[in-house]
Amino acid sequence: MKTRIITAIVAICILLPVLIFSDTVIFPIAMAILSLVALYEMSSCIGLKKSFALTFPTYLLALGLPFLIRYGDGIGSLRQYTFAAICVAILYFFSVLTFSHGKYKLGDVAVWFMTAFYILLGFSSISVLRFWEAAGGKYVYLLVFIGAWVTDTFAYFCGMLLGRGGKHKLIPDVSPKKTWEGSIGGTVFCMISMVLFGLIINRISDFEANYLLLIIAGLLISVVSQIGDLCMSVIKRTYGIKDYGKLFPGHGGVLDRFDSTLAVAVILAAFCSFFDFFRTAL
Repeated sequence: MKTRIITAIVAICILLPVLIFSDTVIFPIAMAILSLVALYEMSSCIGLKKSFALTFPTYLLALGLPFLIRYGDGIGSLRQYTFAAICVAILYFFSVLTFSHGKYKLGDVAVWFMTAFYILLGFSSISVLRFWEAAGGKYVYLLVFIGAWVTDTFAYFCGMLLGRGGKHKLIPDVSPKKTWEGSIGGTVFCMISMVLFGLIINRISDFEANYLLLIIAGLLISVVSQIGDLCMSVIKRTYGIKDYGKLFPGHGGVLDRFDSTLAVAVILAAFCSFFDFFRTAL
């Protein structure tokens, strides 16, 4: 517990300057580094760490996409470059598989393709939300971190206090320690955090928060956050590892710490793109 708390404090101290100067080049640099490390962790998990024919192109995308989004057309850049990258990657990965003479397994290549683009889309979506002024990006992107981490933190503590003994396990075959008590507790506190977020925004900006929509947003964000966490747990359990990395002592790697964040970012970007939901909420 002590290690987890110390690591969390250090991580927050590192993250705060990135958020404060998020309108500068510091933000795409941070997203590029996190995306690159996350991809490396996933390649290690599925046994493709040294398979540069498969991993290197995705590493280049990890380094480039945040800058294309920041200095390009935001969501337009994400749509354009992601669509092009996926089309080319499908043919490229099939070609590598075909001419590898059995070096790579179809299942591993398929998992890499799916997880790599999920990671790329997740961190790219955070960049899109931050620099998407029409969607209130200056504030909306913060919901990704607040929602995911509040849910994770309070699900952990509520599970410890209320779900002691694990009487009501959530999905034991995927994550044995998670309970319904923790899940519900995380969701409730996420909804509360959205209201507090709205109160703060009212005081520091010209936006007028719609508290009902923020509460609904908190519910959706929390559910998506927990699904993202469980999805990454499925992969870890499939490949028999405890953590994706050791970058954050007590927490694991980038994917262990940002698993929920990636899912929330993708969904928030989709909502802002098609429904303008969160622009309405602020």
